[in-house]
Amino acid sequence: MTYTQIGIAMVLAAIATDVLVLRTRLVTRPGFWVAYAIVLFFQLLTNGVLTALHVFRYSDAMIVGNQPADDGTPPPFIGDGRIAFQPFEDLLMGFSLCLLAMALWIYWGRRGVQRTPMAGPPIWRTWGARGSGGTGASGGTAPTSPASAHPGGTGDGEASA
Repeated sequence: MTYTQIGIAMVLAAIATDVLVLRTRLVTRPGFWVAYAIVLFFQLLTNGVLTALHVFRYSDAMIVGNQPADDGTPPPFIGDGRIAFQPFEDLLMGFSLCLLAMALWIYWGRRGVQRTPMAGPPIWRTWGARGSGGTGASGGTAPTSPASAHPGGTGDGEASA
């Protein structure tokens, strides 16, 4: 398979996963396209610079267009299958990775993965902070959730005075 074929397959797979499997339908939301435009700008910037400096090299048989000669000249900025020095296939892969990451983020968020954000020090730091025998501040067992921490508290399970 060529890089072009893999890129097209990944875009189709990411869209199918978004719409049919995870049912987040991000590709139908304007907010996704705004976020992707921001990602795309920085992808073009960083990947374009690295490709122009010959950090990334591609096989002519695997991409649309030709690899520049080894004489130190950069590839064309636009043309010969390239956009901002990089092969357009990189944009396909970047799109599919961005879409899949965002779709999984929404999917897991809907399923309650860390529904309440945790701020402050990790809970395990406060388990043996007070009392004896490695128990929590109340003398019971170690806390299993941040429910004992008060919003204005010090993070040790007690409210600040």
